[in-house]
Amino acid sequence: MSLIVEGGRVPACWAEREKSRIASSNGAYGRFEKGVRLALINNMPDSALEDTELQFFELLDSASGDIPVYVKLHSLTGVPRSERGRQHLESLYFDCADLWQSRFDGAIVTGTEPKQSNLREEPYWKQLTEVLDWAERNTSSTILSCLAAHASVLYSDNIRRHRLPDKRFGVFQSRKTSSHHLTRELPDITRFPHSRWNEVQETDLTAAGYSVLTKSAEAGVDLFTKKKGPSLFVYFQGHPEYNAETLAKEYRRDIKRFLRGERDTYPSMPLGYFDIAAVAVLQRFQRSAVADRREEMMASFPNSVYKNLQNTWHSSALGAYRNWLRYVILNKAASSLFTTMTSSLYSADQRKRTAPRFI
Repeated sequence: MSLIVEGGRVPACWAEREKSRIASSNGAYGRFEKGVRLALINNMPDSALEDTELQFFELLDSASGDIPVYVKLHSLTGVPRSERGRQHLESLYFDCADLWQSRFDGAIVTGTEPKQSNLREEPYWKQLTEVLDWAERNTSSTILSCLAAHASVLYSDNIRRHRLPDKRFGVFQSRKTSSHHLTRELPDITRFPHSRWNEVQETDLTAAGYSVLTKSAEAGVDLFTKKKGPSLFVYFQGHPEYNAETLAKEYRRDIKRFLRGERDTYPSMPLGYFDIAAVAVLQRFQRSAVADRREEMMASFPNSVYKNLQNTWHSSALGAYRNWLRYVILNKAASSLFTTMTSSLYSADQRKRTAPRFI
């Protein structure tokens, strides 16, 4: 249990559990030398902001082992927010201007719910590209999650995402396709949740020099990487960080949108997720909701389906993030050693230049 929220701006859900592990932000960077310092750039919609914080905190905390992990919260401007969402960000998050003056060992950039078919038309596009440029120069590795992954490959390599006929939704099996530090000790078959309407395709990625590490016969490419300057960019089309209830919450939200008339079709159920009994209950509710399409139908939504949900991807997520943290700490150590050796060589050279010469 080694995660520490930096800056004294700690979400209530975490502060209640971890009161003794809050770090001030005004110390020198040197006090982070024995740990890993991460920027979590959380751009999720208001309804998912706090859940996303907790999901990443719990996953990083579990994956870190004895390594202290310092996390500082940031967000993009331009993502549509309610008044409550703005207040949450203002009280707990640092804006991106704080990033430009900082270097972190690693960063995690989340996606958000897109409003435009062309990501370049999103109001936050310019600032997101500035974050990507910053991450290349100021991290040893950066994780890009879902939409952030799509935005990054579009920006740097003009790889466009493809619209799917239906939402890619559920828990899917993936297999390792190549050996890499990030897949070390992972089983040949992993499981990760996916929740997206678009995908980037393997042929486009490999043609542009990306390495595909895991992929699914049903869900397509899952985990892939590419070196961007000195930083290793790590891409997930899925969501290893999700907790057991996240897909169920998204499914319920999409049903509510259908009943409100905000979408034309009843949402597909997440695959590989609910047990047989829950599927039967949800199918009965679907028949009733389609026959009587009113938002008031949500009052009879069968919340009992939450009872037996299992985080079947936890071990895969833990292994992937543990490997990533190890990669970051190893690169930090190598960089520190290089700096020390360079400094020593420079000092030795200076001594030679200034030493008295006897003839």
